[in-house]
Amino acid sequence: MSSLIPPFTLETATQKVRLAEDGWNSRDPERVSLVYTPDSRWRNRAEFITGRAEIVAFLTRKWAKELDYRLIKEIWAFTDNRIAVRFAYEWHDDSGNWFRSYGNENWEFDAAGLMQRRFACINDLPIRETERKYHWPLGRRPDDHPGLTELGL
Repeated sequence: MSSLIPPFTLETATQKVRLAEDGWNSRDPERVSLVYTPDSRWRNRAEFITGRAEIVAFLTRKWAKELDYRLIKEIWAFTDNRIAVRFAYEWHDDSGNWFRSYGNENWEFDAAGLMQRRFACINDLPIRETERKYHWPLGRRPDDHPGLTELGL
């Protein structure tokens, strides 16, 4: 993992994006929080979050609401210590209403490769269950499952 530190190459930035996707698909707030600096700052939609404890609390709330969460991230651009990604995830609420949430994130990393800033813009699209495109078992997306571009997203 030590090679996944800034400055990024296309290969290391792409690996960083996949590792982030894998972490979020674990739906384990404690595990996910460890890739962020202790004082990491986020903007997620209209919510402002600072530090790992707030990240854990946020993700705990998120995954209690967004059931059967499955995420795909794709690199958009990168430079030195920053990576931009686009993503889409599918989930349903406790009433069985399905959604596909689309967004973009801008990430900034410290010298050790921990994310110190994360800015996310996200929109939710109601979908019918028959419109779902993510059908792998909960957890890591299989390597042979299509990404966003291949799915036409």
